[in-house]
Amino acid sequence: MHRLYTPADVQRLAQEYHVKFVRLQFTDILGSFKNIAVTVEELEKALAGRVPLDSAAIEGFQNHLERNVYLAPDPSTFVIFPWRPREGAVARLICEARVADGPFAGCSRTALKRVLATLPAGWQFVVGVEAEFFLFHAGEQGKPTTVTHDLAGYCDLTPVDLGENARRDMVLTLEEMGIEVTSSHHEIAPGQHEIGLKDDTALAIADKMATFKFVVRTVAQRHGLHASFMPRPLARYNGSGLTLHLSLWRGDENLFYDPQDPFGLSETAYYFAGGLLRHARGLTAVANPLVNSYKRLVPDPENPVLAAWSRDNRLTMLRAAVDGENAHLVLRSPDPASNPYLVLAAVLAAGLDGLRNKTASPPFASYEATDIGDLRRVIQRDGLPRTLGEAVGALAADHVLREALGEHICARFIAAKEEEWERFLREVHPWEIDEYLAKF
Repeated sequence: MHRLYTPADVQRLAQEYHVKFVRLQFTDILGSFKNIAVTVEELEKALAGRVPLDSAAIEGFQNHLERNVYLAPDPSTFVIFPWRPREGAVARLICEARVADGPFAGCSRTALKRVLATLPAGWQFVVGVEAEFFLFHAGEQGKPTTVTHDLAGYCDLTPVDLGENARRDMVLTLEEMGIEVTSSHHEIAPGQHEIGLKDDTALAIADKMATFKFVVRTVAQRHGLHASFMPRPLARYNGSGLTLHLSLWRGDENLFYDPQDPFGLSETAYYFAGGLLRHARGLTAVANPLVNSYKRLVPDPENPVLAAWSRDNRLTMLRAAVDGENAHLVLRSPDPASNPYLVLAAVLAAGLDGLRNKTASPPFASYEATDIGDLRRVIQRDGLPRTLGEAVGALAADHVLREALGEHICARFIAAKEEEWERFLREVHPWEIDEYLAKF
């Protein structure tokens, strides 16, 4: 959880650590981490929420009725960047966007807080994260390439894993910033890595996920590398996922655990899973927001392509994990290009809808596709959307998710993604030239 800093604490710490600049960070609707830097002399004004932002210049923030949006920092997110000099240090505050008379409808963090406020009194939504990413060499003028920095495989060590030093520095930096890391290792593909973040409450983990991507990119750059959270940058290898470990708690009681159940799951867990599966198609647009996301969600025994759940089948988007009282649900379909605030808001809204309506979860799936043909037939019947266009259409038709995220965010998100899909459809891909030009 975040430290319980007050504005006075932030000003004291800034003075104590010789902070010169404070970055006011926020996330736009499409998931990009942004910031405005102010000098420490402007910190009091910033903490009072009086630093303006022209919303017309930020993707997804545009609002014809209210151009001036103000950044309202959360004092508990104050942290000093450990890679900056101690004299003239740089700190950050994560902000929400507000307008003159209240919350701004285009603020992702506010959307998550609004959904969290619908939890029953005393309940907490707790989430753990495993995030995958690639490290590539940078080319001329720092431009990213798709040349991986190693040819290592799953859990390899140095000297094969050439990214070990960079990954170690990422973990140390994250921990210096108060983000607890559970594990890190080289993943299956060359140049692919995974770092796990310890479970925390949903708002805190969303802030940590946004910070995580920023830190990973920054540390990679300092090692002469480019970190990419693109879902599938290499056609020959599987892509990168963002695995979410989900649970609901009331104090010290895990509401997903029931020792009397054959699988150790409570009725709450079954209904929550039912809600996730019922809204799986609309949820996919938020959790897998790029054209490229669907190059990862293709027929393959290792890919979470089915709107189903299981205990150990890797084809399903959702898995039930029971380890004594640590019962939880594992959502495997999201990818790291997604906006963490909107993903967690949509996941919680879907799960709570399942609870409210007592949505029955189906039996655990036991798919055994013997070849790609079998797998394609299963996907046709029970699969997640195959394209961004299909997923966006499902989100547009999902009234529960639209209400949870807010009409402003949904309208802007859907419009941006429909335009992205149309641009993709108009583009002629090199594969098409190679496949068709000589034949037709």
